[in-house]
Amino acid sequence: MNEMREAGILTLQKSLQEGLTTSRELTLAYLEHIAAHDKQGAGLNAISELNPDAVHIADALDRERQVQGERGPLHGIPVLIKDNVATADHMHTSAGSLALADSYAGRDAFVVQQLRKAGAIILGKTNMTEWANFMADSMPNGYSSRGGQVRNPYGPGRFDAGGSSSGSGAAAAAGFAAAAVGTETSGSILNPSANHSLVGIKPTVGLVSRTGIIPIAYSQDTAGPMARSVEDAAILLGAMTGADADDPATGARNGVSFTDYTPFLDKNGLRGARIGVVRSFIDDVMTEEQQPLFEAALRILREQGAILVENIRIPSEQESWDSSVLYYEFKSGVNAYLSRLPASFPIRTLKDVIAWNKANAPSALGFGQEILEKAELTSGSLTEPEYLQSRLCDLRRSRTEGLDAAFGQHQLDCLLFPHDFGADIAAKAGYPSITLPAGYEPSGKPFGIMFTGRAYSEPLLIRVGYSFEQASLLRVPPQLSL
Repeated sequence: MNEMREAGILTLQKSLQEGLTTSRELTLAYLEHIAAHDKQGAGLNAISELNPDAVHIADALDRERQVQGERGPLHGIPVLIKDNVATADHMHTSAGSLALADSYAGRDAFVVQQLRKAGAIILGKTNMTEWANFMADSMPNGYSSRGGQVRNPYGPGRFDAGGSSSGSGAAAAAGFAAAAVGTETSGSILNPSANHSLVGIKPTVGLVSRTGIIPIAYSQDTAGPMARSVEDAAILLGAMTGADADDPATGARNGVSFTDYTPFLDKNGLRGARIGVVRSFIDDVMTEEQQPLFEAALRILREQGAILVENIRIPSEQESWDSSVLYYEFKSGVNAYLSRLPASFPIRTLKDVIAWNKANAPSALGFGQEILEKAELTSGSLTEPEYLQSRLCDLRRSRTEGLDAAFGQHQLDCLLFPHDFGADIAAKAGYPSITLPAGYEPSGKPFGIMFTGRAYSEPLLIRVGYSFEQASLLRVPPQLSL
């Protein structure tokens, strides 16, 4: 089953349809691979918890296939989800925090409901940067007090695992499941995807429900797919979408979202696409080792018929950006999430989390919690003038004076950035981005490129991304050492 670790979802589904394997066999094979390389072998430490019912669920889906037929491309396919996405089963939902290590959610997150409805097997939860990297300024990417340090399979202990969906990135790259789900507030899907040579899609805020996901910010949070190919990411994204009565943000998606994004997998998707190359990020941030990789990507884009508009500047990019909105929204969102946990769970507020951490400092506070404490100082009611002004400023700078201005001035379809640089501007705007493998530095460290589009432009980004991927085929699987 070695080839299974790199097989795409449709290839796996074909094997299931033809009786060459079963969902039970797939599940056991992934579990065997995890056993070999998560806590021993390569020691990736990407998995925080495995679903004790995974094999039983696989058996049930195998029987359902025989009796009723398949539900769709995810029927009987094992996937992993980040440990801040709630599941109403025998797995905890902790956001990597020891304070929530004994927390069981009362119900599935909406996105988990959608995945189960599509027939996916939730194989387990992935480790992550604690509280989605919103706890301490010195917190390393991929570290949590509950799960320890995630390690990048391309260079365990040498290369950054990225944050905060680092476990989802390492697990998907290593072939621990067919694909994984991450979450993002600002770069937390895109960064670990780029660092693990994956395709990561950060959807438009509102395309995927936020209900049941331990939050940072109402205005920026979203879940999204992390996979080894654009095709797999598109399949997973389609299964995750859906209007949720409990999430007002999903009300804006009617008519601009899909339950199947595979029709947009177009090898000629770059032909005639007007792509703005944001040179300021290239000149200011990219390293000497990354520059030839980015230039090679530009050549591929031109060869595939893309119209590259060089030296694009986002008008507001030199502004002084801050994260003050996140501090205000975090307390409100976390208190709301904790209040909905089963009544028996003692931690009900952010204040309780901080107190628990202080009481258990040797194990819980290896890097401090100054971000949590700063957020606790806010009212939690979102009434502060500073919050309102910062939120309006973020929207103006990221949209009107930012991405919208760049798109409109140059009649662009999307913008191109190296790696995940620039992810924060799209995050504040709530706009979608996709990262793609774009080669490796001489050290073997993965390098990616990122396309960013207007709201609900996922079909365009998938077309452009798939065309680049098929023309380049740059991804190389990591070699896991025993």
